[in-house]
Amino acid sequence: MAIDPRSASVDGPVGRYLELGLRLGRHLDGLVDAYYGPRSLAERIDDEERRPLPALVADARSLVADLDAGDGDLDVPRRRWLRAQAAGLHASARKLAGEQLSYLDEVEQCYGVRPALVDHDVLAAAHRRLDEALPGDGALAVRYDAWRTSHLMTREQLTAAVHALAEAFRERTARAFGLPDGEHVEFELVANEPWSGFNYYDGDLRSRVAINTDLPVSSTAIGHLIAHEAYPGHHTEHCRKEVGLVRRREQLEESIFLVGTPQCLLAEGLADLALEALLGPGHEPLLAELLVPLGIRYDTEVVAAVAAAGEALASVRGNAALILHDRGGSEDDAIAELVRWGLQPRERAAKSLAFLTHPTWRAYIFCYVEGLPRCRRFVDGRPERFEHLLAEQVTPAELAA
Repeated sequence: MAIDPRSASVDGPVGRYLELGLRLGRHLDGLVDAYYGPRSLAERIDDEERRPLPALVADARSLVADLDAGDGDLDVPRRRWLRAQAAGLHASARKLAGEQLSYLDEVEQCYGVRPALVDHDVLAAAHRRLDEALPGDGALAVRYDAWRTSHLMTREQLTAAVHALAEAFRERTARAFGLPDGEHVEFELVANEPWSGFNYYDGDLRSRVAINTDLPVSSTAIGHLIAHEAYPGHHTEHCRKEVGLVRRREQLEESIFLVGTPQCLLAEGLADLALEALLGPGHEPLLAELLVPLGIRYDTEVVAAVAAAGEALASVRGNAALILHDRGGSEDDAIAELVRWGLQPRERAAKSLAFLTHPTWRAYIFCYVEGLPRCRRFVDGRPERFEHLLAEQVTPAELAA
C-alpha cells in the first residue's frame, strides 16, 4: 500500500537526516533542491529559531557515528546510502561554519570523488579530432564558434524544439524505462541564472524545468538539455524514486534532494547519460527528424563528429574550477583555460564563472565532470542498468565496484 509522503510520520536516523538537511538549508539558499516529505516536519523547522552552524556540525557528526553504530532499522544498502549522504552534509556544515577545508577535500567529502586536472595533452588530442571534424579553414576556435553560432535558435524556435523533443522523449522514456501515471513537466524560459537549465521538482510527480536564455541555445545542445532535465533524466529519476522508494517502500530519506551530497553526482551523471541511454549511439538522425521540420538547422553528420571529438572539452570546466579554488589562480586564469582549451568565446567563459564561483555550486561542477564517465561505465550500454540508477539508491563508490 502506498503512503502519502506529505502526511507520513518519520523518526530515527531518517527523521534526523531530514531535519538536518532542512536546517542546513536555512543557512544556504539552494542547498535543499527539492523536498516533498512530511509537512509537519518542515513546518516545525521553519517555525524554530535558526539552529547555529556549530550545532549542526555536531548533529551531522553524531548522525554519521550513530549510523556506523547500527542505529535504526535499515538494511545494508539503505544504511550505506544514508551514511554517505550524512557524511556529505557533515562536510557541507563544516564548510558553512567556517572550517578551512581544502577544495579537493570539499569535493571528495561532499560528492564522493576526488578531482584532478585533465592533462592538456588529452585536450590537445581532442582539439585535433575536432579540427578534422569541423568544416572550413583557419583557427580551430574561430571555426568552432562559427559552427556553433550557425546552430543557434531564435526564442520561437527554442520553444518549438522544447515541446517537440519533450513529447517524443516522454513517449520513448515510458516505453524504455517506465513512467508513473500522472507525471508532468512544465517548461519555462528564464534569465539571469548561473546555469543553463534547472529542474525544480515539486513532488507529486510534478517538475518545472527552467531553461536559461542569457546566452542563445544551440540546436546541437537542446536534445541533451531536454533529456537531462526531463526525459529520462532528472524528472524521470525523481518520479521513479517518489513512487518506488518513497510511496511504496517508505524510504522517506528520498523525499529530500540536497546539494553537497553524493546523490547529486549520481543524478547529474545519469542525466548527462540520459540522451545516450534513451536513443543510443548515433542518435543524431533521430534528432534531425524532430528539429529540421521546425525550420531548425541541424547538420547531422557534423554534429555527430563534433560531439564525439569534443566531449573531452567538457572536463575543462573542472580544470577551471581547480585553477580557481585549488591552484590559487585568478578569474582571468580560469577564463583563459576555458577559452584556450574549452574553445569557449570569452563571453561564454565569463558566464561559466558565475557557476564556478557561486557559494552553492562551486564544488558541484564535478558532479558532471566525474558523474558521466562513472555512470557510463556502470551502465555499459545495458538499459536495465540505467533503469537501476533511475529507481534505486546508489553511491559513487558502488559505481566503481
